[in-house]
Amino acid sequence: MAKIHLYSLASPLHSEVIPSAAGDRFIKEIAAYGKVEFVFHEDFSDWGTAPGREALYIRTGGTEGLFLKTFFATSAVPSAPPVISSEVERSTHFVLLTSGESNSLAASMEILSFLRLRGLSGEIIHGAPADVASSLSVISSEAEKSSGIPDAARASLPASAPRLLEGVRLGVVGKPSDWLISSDVDYAKAREQFGVEIIDVPMAELMDEIRVGGFSIPDAIKLNPLNAPKYGAPFAAGDFEMALEIYGALSRIVKKYGLQGLTLRCFDLLGTVGTTGCMALAILNAEGITATCEGDVPAMVTMAIAKKIAGTSGFQVNLSRIRDGRYLFAHCTVPLDIVESYCYDRHFESGIGVAVHGEFREGPVTIFKVGASMDKFFVAEAMLESNPYDKNLCRTQVVLRPDAGDLSAYFLREPLGNHHVIIPGRFASAIKCKM
Repeated sequence: MAKIHLYSLASPLHSEVIPSAAGDRFIKEIAAYGKVEFVFHEDFSDWGTAPGREALYIRTGGTEGLFLKTFFATSAVPSAPPVISSEVERSTHFVLLTSGESNSLAASMEILSFLRLRGLSGEIIHGAPADVASSLSVISSEAEKSSGIPDAARASLPASAPRLLEGVRLGVVGKPSDWLISSDVDYAKAREQFGVEIIDVPMAELMDEIRVGGFSIPDAIKLNPLNAPKYGAPFAAGDFEMALEIYGALSRIVKKYGLQGLTLRCFDLLGTVGTTGCMALAILNAEGITATCEGDVPAMVTMAIAKKIAGTSGFQVNLSRIRDGRYLFAHCTVPLDIVESYCYDRHFESGIGVAVHGEFREGPVTIFKVGASMDKFFVAEAMLESNPYDKNLCRTQVVLRPDAGDLSAYFLREPLGNHHVIIPGRFASAIKCKM
């Protein structure tokens, strides 16, 4: 039986997880197969010194910044001395254990992408408990484990790539969320590659617009009446109106700066105005303004390119689970113009605000992502098979079966960060041709 020293990270935003990983249902199910014995560590004081193999259980989303703070001395996190010094970091092989809940896999993909950008070694262990138990029983501590991974799942952009977004102006409202550790974009490189102009809009300016107040929903967009949420507390009288006030404020910023799209550092709104940007982004996309959440600039550029090529909005998603050749993606907002129906619910991580649970038509879709370096992209086609509604995931959820079979080597070993974009229809050939 393999002995695994298990360390874990969890975000305080995710109140659904219990305090200790030792009592975690997923961990108990893995241990029940008798292939591994877990030794639980409450902190990282002895990381790298315990005999045997080490694994880091990424229990929730929002842990990427915690990972940086714990292991690396970076300009983004000027904190206490990190566990991993610059002298030994290149000999460390990170084994990232994920579950299929609470955005665990999505956070692990962002962390792994960060490691690979630094030339470091790591892998994601993900799957059903039986498969995870088997994988953990044979993990290696050698850095060579993940070296030399082929780039076949991704494509590089030519130096003379067409400037697909010439004349397009996109705004970053607030900075990218702290957990997007592998998603920094050089605005000059984005302009050189795609012709796009990206500008920063201070979060304080959005707050000023919210205080001004007022909104007008376009006549072409008929919003559903507010329904009782399936998960979380009932909506209060002002919840829906405040969600629409965020839309009104963003609309005025779009007009002021002449934007064709934006990305919003939306989690800051939880503490300042007690709501989310989910509804605002859903409406903006439906009226033709590309809008992404969490301040994710690569996702914004990806969605703008998708709209240019496919002529339709895209769905910004986290990959939440891979099981039996099916890929479950989810997020708490979705463009209202690409779903067949929708209802309202509470935001998953915070339990407040107004999120959107959308239902897609089953059929062909395209998965697309432009990397933060602006010189690589991933694209694959799939069939959308179902629209589940799991309480431990973001509210709009879709299950895809890739046309080309297994995509796990890309997602678990060489992802271009976390968020990807799902486009209704088959557009892989068009994207490859025009990129």
